Amino acid sequence: MALGRGAGRCRASTSRGQIRHARLAGRSIDRPVAACRHPGCRAGDEARTKLERQGLPVKSTRTTGSWPSPRTSRMFGHLPRWTGNSLALIEEGARLGPVFSLQLWRPAVVGYSPDWNRLVLGDAAGFRSGGSLSQLSPYLSGGVVALDAPAHRGRRALMNPAFHRRDIAARFAEPLQELIDRSMPSGDFDASQWSSALMQNMIQEVFVGKSFPEKVLHNFLKPLDTPMPGPLLRRPFKIRRMQSALRTALNEADPTTLAPLFGSLEGGVEEARVAIAAAYDTTAHTLAFALWELAARPDLRVPELAESVVQETLRLYPAGWIGSRVATNDTEFKGRTIPAGMLILYSPYLTHRDPELWRNPLHFSPERFSDPLPPWGYIPFSAGERTCLGAALASLTLQTAVKAFADRSLTRVNGDGSPRGGLTLAPKGPLVLTRGS
Repeated sequence: MALGRGAGRCRASTSRGQIRHARLAGRSIDRPVAACRHPGCRAGDEARTKLERQGLPVKSTRTTGSWPSPRTSRMFGHLPRWTGNSLALIEEGARLGPVFSLQLWRPAVVGYSPDWNRLVLGDAAGFRSGGSLSQLSPYLSGGVVALDAPAHRGRRALMNPAFHRRDIAARFAEPLQELIDRSMPSGDFDASQWSSALMQNMIQEVFVGKSFPEKVLHNFLKPLDTPMPGPLLRRPFKIRRMQSALRTALNEADPTTLAPLFGSLEGGVEEARVAIAAAYDTTAHTLAFALWELAARPDLRVPELAESVVQETLRLYPAGWIGSRVATNDTEFKGRTIPAGMLILYSPYLTHRDPELWRNPLHFSPERFSDPLPPWGYIPFSAGERTCLGAALASLTLQTAVKAFADRSLTRVNGDGSPRGGLTLAPKGPLVLTRGS
């Protein structure tokens, strides 16, 4: 990382910067004195080392300096690259090692190995969700998503039965099949647009009922189609209108939908809103990727392979490409300390493309799912206690749609199927396909 003139010296230091910085740190051992916050500064690190050698207590407030880090802007850290091309940024970080640091709106440590996933996702009490990436968007903050242990566990216990795979299949397999059959395209169509329209109809069918005002739902979901929605997701009037319509729908509680479940919960309107937002673009983008890959592989267009096609799509194009937690306590990992309060990122995108775990990881190969999966190496719906509540519904929707295209002519016309990182992983460009009879 090139810092230019004065690299390694704190900007706050004098001509005797490192010595003065160390002395200042040494006099303040009752306060946090970890590495200086300026990238590349060695003075704080040396002060810390000196204090530790003397056996003096030093609180850890920041350890990102001890992890390798991609090239960065001295003034803005990694934020410009994160907003410009987040996938390229984390791919560069992954080339530095299985754990690396980023300077975003706050320091973050990123990992993608199975051991990292087990640590972060397997300890719900040690790594909380509150204050993480999900809280940046009002669309995805609130409800069970925002709860931490033990409150999260209690709320999930109330909701899990309705989202169990068997119950979801028994209640919604037939309605989903009928919906997809009615929606099948003919001729040229954009897979992304078709999938988004299908998901909006599915939400009405499954979550809120056909009487739900279509315009309110459309206006609420539309910002999620934007690559980097940013301020679009902070418009409270869209959320207020959606919650008002949801309140009416939950009061009516159409028994053929999930509305009775949400209506029975305290804060059910908020739960329904977050669930709808989380289900919409994640499933739509995954389905668009699946159809794009199916168009290139006629040998995969048989009903028996639908499940493995969906699994492989979720591996190569995980909608939740990045996830986050916040460390609640100082935690050791591979001989280094992760301090309490640190933003922790895990990346299914990097895990699923790791050549240490997957043979030819960039090749779309559903056949690989005939072999055992690497433990903590396949996490398209996250893992542990906070595994995605809607995983069974998403899988059922995706598999039903993929089966509907079996034994049909499906050809690529034009488009860009490479992924881009945003709120969720999505195709960079339109995915225009043509479907025959």
